[in-house]
Amino acid sequence: MSVFALKTACALALAACLACAPMAQAGNQKEEALADSVRLALSHAIRDERPPQPTFSNPADQQRYRQWLAQMSQRLQRKLPDAQLRTEFLETVWYEARRAGLEPALVLGLIQVESNYRKYAVSLAGARGYMQVMPFWTGVIGDHDRSKLFHMQTNLRYGCAILRMYLDMEKGDLFLALGRYNGSRGRPEYPNAVRAAWRNWEFK
Repeated sequence: MSVFALKTACALALAACLACAPMAQAGNQKEEALADSVRLALSHAIRDERPPQPTFSNPADQQRYRQWLAQMSQRLQRKLPDAQLRTEFLETVWYEARRAGLEPALVLGLIQVESNYRKYAVSLAGARGYMQVMPFWTGVIGDHDRSKLFHMQTNLRYGCAILRMYLDMEKGDLFLALGRYNGSRGRPEYPNAVRAAWRNWEFK
């Protein structure tokens, strides 16, 4: 198969997936004027494309991570039946959440509300993927390839980096940061929904 034919086949496959993907009802971030320093920090956070390879300072931390992975995998089995996909998804959530200074349980709760773990979910506002990232964000950091937002690690990295940015902007106030993420700052419905979902993913 030629390179052109391969690219065409991939594009058609993606279009078919998008056509069949249920509409998501959540993500609706609003484009805001960002300080150059914030834009630069976000750009650096997104462009570091190292794969999710956790490192541990001692065996106890590594064992706890393995226990977390097993417990979360069991809980997520109904939503993501494929074991390999589920493991890759959880490994990436853990890595990207920790990288952004977020609780993995918070990120999993947000994904539950935003897309219900659907990789190709698209909201009425056009937000994409697991964490329902709005396409304008690719332009904000100078990368206009919007198709990347359906790539697992890219989507999770954008989502975590954006939520981290909003937390910093709101001086650690999660209620207001979640409101910004959803485009509903100051309203309680979305933050309350994410907090409720967060409890489903606490590691015990």
